Amino acid sequence: MKLKALVVDDSRVMRTMVMRMLGEAKLAEFEFIEAEDGVDALHKFSPESVDIAFVDWNMPNMSGIDFVRKVRANRNARHVPIVMVTSERTMGKMEDALDRAGASAYICKPFTAAELQAKLSKIITSMPEKKGKSGGFFGKMLGD
Repeated sequence: MKLKALVVDDSRVMRTMVMRMLGEAKLAEFEFIEAEDGVDALHKFSPESVDIAFVDWNMPNMSGIDFVRKVRANRNARHVPIVMVTSERTMGKMEDALDRAGASAYICKPFTAAELQAKLSKIITSMPEKKGKSGGFFGKMLGD
């Protein structure tokens, strides 16, 4: 299965690490789209072309949790799994992301490829095959 993954983190090093670990986890073949924060991610996100998103919590301009809330507010985008990849480790933050905002999974940094496999295998195996392409769903909403 080939998946288009949106990787959102203000650290280029962390984006690279997430992409490398996803490759090592061998859950799917990934094509990556990178975003530096939630605003950049909304411009690049489209439920028709992004299959899964990996989002940091703490970023400038728009946090990852605000990105999750904005995506989940649109019913046409609710099917796209969103995985929080964050250094936030408190139960309250996990509950905010998973129970209130609608994130699909929660992975704490640092992590290993084996941890990614354990947390993501069920999500990825339950995903339907790739849909058609479209561009800039939220980007269009933001005036692009």
